[in-house]
Amino acid sequence: MLHGIRIVEFEALGPAPFAGMLLADLGAEVIVVHRPGAADTPGKAERNLLDRGKRSIALDLKSPGDLTIARALLRSAHGATEGLRPGVMERLGLGPDDALALNPALVYGRMTGWGQDGPLARQAGHDLNYLARSGALFYAGLPGQVPGVPPTMLGDIGGGALYLTVGMLAGLMQARATGEGTVVDAAIVDGASHMMALLLSMGSAFSTHARGQSLLDGPHWSRCYACACGGHVAVQCLEPKFYALFLERLGLTGDPLFAAQFDPSLWPQQAAVLESLFASRSRDDWAAVFAGSDACVAPVLSPDEAQSDPHIAARGIWQAGAPRAAPRFSTQPPARPPDPPLRGQDSAAIRTELEREGYL
Repeated sequence: MLHGIRIVEFEALGPAPFAGMLLADLGAEVIVVHRPGAADTPGKAERNLLDRGKRSIALDLKSPGDLTIARALLRSAHGATEGLRPGVMERLGLGPDDALALNPALVYGRMTGWGQDGPLARQAGHDLNYLARSGALFYAGLPGQVPGVPPTMLGDIGGGALYLTVGMLAGLMQARATGEGTVVDAAIVDGASHMMALLLSMGSAFSTHARGQSLLDGPHWSRCYACACGGHVAVQCLEPKFYALFLERLGLTGDPLFAAQFDPSLWPQQAAVLESLFASRSRDDWAAVFAGSDACVAPVLSPDEAQSDPHIAARGIWQAGAPRAAPRFSTQPPARPPDPPLRGQDSAAIRTELEREGYL
């Protein structure tokens, strides 16, 4: 879908290379600028899953000669991404002003936790910190318990990499239409805050600002339960029609305790009953009980178990131990993304191409 688009990615950690992988999965030519080092030795270099589908060139950006090549790459590209602290790229002479002077149509994507400005812009942080300060972590956890630690994809990927990718695509569309580039400031704290619009759209359910009282962090029908085998099931039957199916499968239809689905004062007592009930059978037993039902109950699977799950397997979501590209397109047959390159393995070929194309 992005054939003909060249993105230059400056090596970073976490969400920035994930965004580059997603763009490569969608067909863009992504050239990642790796730092040189011992890992560049052929046969000893590690392949990073997030580099799949990319080409790799090793450059020392403090070397005048290699800096010239980096600038040539920027001149040749439609977009560039970096995930370093604010000011680092500027000190290298590769910041947005420098890059847009070389290539006015360039879309320059910047991935940070706190953003390019503000009191915390240059302060260290991680996924959980950004979620905490944005307010998104407030609802993570059950009543009376400390907020849980969500998987890193919530902040780094959901609030970070995906917003960087969307920003890059929007910038590329504008550049194609106008010939003018732009700078994309993708901050995880921004994206995490923006994602809360879904919760806020539920109105009064999230207006109490009290943990354990909203529609997603307190009800007996929106949590995980331990099973007899040590496994867990996840329940989230929000709508009354699904809640009714949930009670039916449990044999609780007509039970007066469960008649009031949305009464927070009853949630602790209702949850205690369900805890005992789910603890009486194994996870797989409960999966069988709810199979084929719209009761919105699912077994909590490990990543290894998920790969062999009938639905996951039927869709071919995992290929050779790695998740396939997403989303899917009706006009493009699904393809297995190319393997990650060795660090620096394409250095010579990329230099030759830049010379041939007149950028060096």
